[in-house]
Amino acid sequence: MLINKLAKSICAICCMCFLQNNIIYGRPQAAETDTIRLEWEQAEKIFLDKNLQLLAEHFNIKSGEALLEQSRKWDNPLLITDQNVYGNNKFFDHGKDAAGAQQGEFYAQVQQLIRTAGKRGKQTELAKTNVHLSEWQFRLVMRNLKATLYKDFYTVAQLLGNDELYKENIKRLEKLQGAMEQELKAGNIAKKEYLRVQALIVSLQHDITENSKNINDAESELKTLLAVTGDKFIKPVVSKTEPVDVPEFSILRLTDSAKQNNPEYRIETFQLQYKRQNLRLQKALAIPDVTVAPEYDQNANYINNYVGLTLSLPIPLWDRNRGNIKAAKYGVQQEELMVQAVDQKLQNDVMNACQKLLYEIRLASKNNNKFYEDYYQLQQHIADSYNKRQIGLIEFLDYYKDYQEIRVGQLQQVLNLRLAKQELNDVTGTDIIQ
Repeated sequence: MLINKLAKSICAICCMCFLQNNIIYGRPQAAETDTIRLEWEQAEKIFLDKNLQLLAEHFNIKSGEALLEQSRKWDNPLLITDQNVYGNNKFFDHGKDAAGAQQGEFYAQVQQLIRTAGKRGKQTELAKTNVHLSEWQFRLVMRNLKATLYKDFYTVAQLLGNDELYKENIKRLEKLQGAMEQELKAGNIAKKEYLRVQALIVSLQHDITENSKNINDAESELKTLLAVTGDKFIKPVVSKTEPVDVPEFSILRLTDSAKQNNPEYRIETFQLQYKRQNLRLQKALAIPDVTVAPEYDQNANYINNYVGLTLSLPIPLWDRNRGNIKAAKYGVQQEELMVQAVDQKLQNDVMNACQKLLYEIRLASKNNNKFYEDYYQLQQHIADSYNKRQIGLIEFLDYYKDYQEIRVGQLQQVLNLRLAKQELNDVTGTDIIQ
């Protein structure tokens, strides 16, 4: 009685998992037109053309270029005028009296600020450096997003491989289950053997469900990166293997490449340049600027039509900009230490990425292809061997579990190798490894 209840429960779980997989997580044949098949190069192009975060970040560069153009402009001149409004019972009494003498006052002055010590040029240098910072920050965002895209793209491919494997195994097991059911009715096998096979099917259904959830998570992020919405499914078109040739490179050459192309390192170097330029500007701001003001005065000076020139500059008696200069010096010293820290991290990251890649290459380069083929052929006939009683139930279950673990591990190994290559490319800032 207990065994019958257990069998019914397992069957119910099987049906539930099967429906859940095919209705919620499955991709029915009718939705084939919603599947977008992409190779990596196609996905990368769509990402560069349509990713909204990347497009938005690009405006920081445009903004910096506009500020650079603005920094080159001179200060606008200042016009000052003064004239009488009311006098001798008249408004704006300008002209000449009966004797021909001019009457009414008119005064005009034009002031032009002239910046000394090359302040305008130093501000332009700061604006140029700020543009470079925006460009490298854009590259940093692009690198991080592209790395996520690469990981999601190939992760989906790996998970789809898992899904194919699981469903292939379930198909064989369900065929075996049908044959065992007939044997069970004929009394040729024990019910515990039948239930063990059912339990294996239930376990695979759970694996499919979890794997499908992971596919959905990676798909969601992948679609966002590619600006794809709606009921679309992006199916990566990838090779099942990855080249395992050992690349020729030196740590020194890779580090030099990273210092030229790694966005994080370049941002810190430009930050240091910016702070050094700011220090030079703060020192220049301690030198007073000169204001030149030509002026004209009618009827308010020792001669009727006075033309003069005014020069003015502040006296650096109380404020010599010393506080800002000190703060700028400390900023330079701080950034010098930050550059050293980033340099050390960069060297360690390059070394770490190289070691990871070499580990994955060594693992993948071992000639296991023949083993995988032989094991696959063995697995094809394992159910028949069990039906013919050439092997026992325990051995049969072990074969199935071992084969599944090996195949899943093989798919994961290919993904790990791809990600290790991409990590080295990311840290060096160039596609050194293809």
